[in-house]
Amino acid sequence: MFHLDGTTKRFAGRTALGPITLALPAGKTTVLIGPSGCGKSTLLRLLIGLIDPDSGAVRFDNMPVTSVTARAIRLRVGYVLQDGGLFPHLSARGNVALLVRHLGWPAPKVESRIAELAALARFPTDALDRYPQHLSGGQRQRVGLMRALMLDPDALLLDEPLGALDPLVRAELQDDLREIFRTLGKTVVLVTHDLGEAAFFADRIVLLKDGAIVQAGAPADLWHRPADPFVTRFIQAQRGPQIPAEAA
Repeated sequence: MFHLDGTTKRFAGRTALGPITLALPAGKTTVLIGPSGCGKSTLLRLLIGLIDPDSGAVRFDNMPVTSVTARAIRLRVGYVLQDGGLFPHLSARGNVALLVRHLGWPAPKVESRIAELAALARFPTDALDRYPQHLSGGQRQRVGLMRALMLDPDALLLDEPLGALDPLVRAELQDDLREIFRTLGKTVVLVTHDLGEAAFFADRIVLLKDGAIVQAGAPADLWHRPADPFVTRFIQAQRGPQIPAEAA
């Protein structure tokens, strides 16, 4: 679904990512993981065309991701930010419906889709008219997810979607998100710094360091067949009860 070919991104003359070549398979959940500053979020923003590569190419469904094609691609790719990234002056309903109202959807279609997504995301319908400051952190994330899914996109990108939540809310949302991913069967690319969370979601993990891919594969490949001493150090630094037993 996504493909990067010799892709590089620099900020202020410093290489933040690449050059990397990476294919992200359709219908699977790929998790990008690594220490802070390794290039995870930069890679995600390249996929959706929020930033342009300095060299190399990015493609989505065989379409080059450029300033010309970015708008059309964004209509096919949902994007979820940490803490939802909601507009504070809009209600939950207003945030979810913002884009489709701009696109001219009739009101009955909008309301039908919101009801469908509220059920999918387990968001209480009586909270749809509340503003973000009156929602819990978990509820804001559910609204952000509903907004990203409103157009029934082909792919879903999530940048540290659960990082700001307390452990109990995070665990509940992890369960719900994984069930949603499995139900919808979409291409998912998720960024996290947490190895246990990566193993919980991933069909495939891509471990980054200093803007380069250290290893990519199934979670068990990283645990049992590390490609580099850094992989072992990274796993040992996070090893604990949060890593699912089945992944090991």
